[in-house]
Amino acid sequence: MPISILTYIFCAPLLAALALVVVPRNYRVIIRFIALLGTFVSMVLAIKMFCQFVPGHDGFQFEQQIPWVNSLGISYHVGVDGLNVGLILMGAIVAFAAACCSWEIQTREKEFYILLLIMSGGILGAFASLDLFFFYALHEFALVPTFIMIGIWGRGERKNYATFQITIYLSIGALIALIGLIALYLQSGANTFDIPKIIEHVKANPIATNAQNFIFPLLLFGFGILVSLWPFHSWAPLGYGSAPAPTAMIHAGILKKFGLYGLTRIALPLMPQAAHHWMTILAWLCLGNILYVGWVAMRQRDLNLLIGNSSVAHMGFIFLGIASLNLIGITGAVFIMVAHGFLAALTFGLSGYIYQKTGTLEMSELGGLCRKLRFIGTALLMAAMAGCGLPGFANFVGEVSVFFASWTVFPVVTILAVWGALVIGGIYMTRAVRKILHGPLPEKYANVADATNVWRKLPYALLLASLFVFGCFPKLLTNQITPDATKIVSMTTLITAKPNMVAVSEIQSPKSENRN
Repeated sequence: MPISILTYIFCAPLLAALALVVVPRNYRVIIRFIALLGTFVSMVLAIKMFCQFVPGHDGFQFEQQIPWVNSLGISYHVGVDGLNVGLILMGAIVAFAAACCSWEIQTREKEFYILLLIMSGGILGAFASLDLFFFYALHEFALVPTFIMIGIWGRGERKNYATFQITIYLSIGALIALIGLIALYLQSGANTFDIPKIIEHVKANPIATNAQNFIFPLLLFGFGILVSLWPFHSWAPLGYGSAPAPTAMIHAGILKKFGLYGLTRIALPLMPQAAHHWMTILAWLCLGNILYVGWVAMRQRDLNLLIGNSSVAHMGFIFLGIASLNLIGITGAVFIMVAHGFLAALTFGLSGYIYQKTGTLEMSELGGLCRKLRFIGTALLMAAMAGCGLPGFANFVGEVSVFFASWTVFPVVTILAVWGALVIGGIYMTRAVRKILHGPLPEKYANVADATNVWRKLPYALLLASLFVFGCFPKLLTNQITPDATKIVSMTTLITAKPNMVAVSEIQSPKSENRN
């Protein structure tokens, strides 16, 4: 069987990490070169895969399956469709950008790059996996380095507290999700961890309603904690504020989408009756992300804490799209996953640059930086506008799609969400831009250096270009997503309707006998 390009995409960073193990730690240039090469190869292959992807193709593409534990139905199975093709592309680009931004790390560089590459390869493998076992295991493999990197290379007085908090929250979330996945395996009756086979089996033999009502909330809140669903969100702003910029770029940009992808790929199509029951609750919970966390962001004085809270607020729009359970909403939710990945990586990368050059992210101590940091300042301004949902950026397309979708289902929630996006989001983003980039320039920053060479500008330019391309040409992504989003929506409709159809036939059969 030929090796899938997906295997090369997520194995390239892992092989680079393995190569770094044998490189002496004083060979700094070689260490950095291998890390950049591994993520660059992965990015190029992901772009090639995205360009070769055929929208609407029946089944998965670039598929590869190798049996592993036959008695349990576990196999190495990778493939892509419209739900994960954009996520893999985004993940590979963000991983390369994070490697480029890792020049700020000056101690234990070898260990840092190894952990960064493990994070990158692990989450790309999780997105590509079509087996529940590897889907979960690869995510956990990518998650563990996050705790280590914040504890060793983190910054701020509260980095140790942030490390413990993020470890506890994400461990609990992962454990709850694991219980839900094990229960799903047992209740599905498919006797396999293969996701496509489970879906096909459940189509013919729907999971009992009482089992759905037990399993679905486990997945919703397990995955929700990993995504920072309100009110289980407090780990995210402090964790990102204490993390080194490359770590925050990968976790906020890529790893955070794992739970959202899991809900869309697994929970919705397999447990549609429970999904319909919980979607109203999810729609109101997501207002906590959009409104409450938005208000918290307005009060922040530290740029990283503002960006961290903004990232949590944006998760609310994705949850709202999922809660709508219609084609436009699911498509918009997946679109925002991709767009937010680029945006989160861009903003944390820029804040990392500013911190390295000024030694602080307290917005009251900054000001007038656009005079000296023309490229970085312009990129930060554009990132802030993208975060506000300005047309021309990818975030606008996804958010508008979600609002149109949710209006027909949750009009009150939609009105409040639009107000949160336009008013609250606009206030804290424009206020941050004014305090950091405009006004008088403090004398101590008179000699601060802008990103002058290509390597310093490349990661930010690459992420900005991605936001522009998908913002100006959204069909490049929506055409990929829509056919498979349609399948998700149809499964939630058909399987939900199936018991009713059976009931109708049972009611009609006595009538036909009476006629006879």
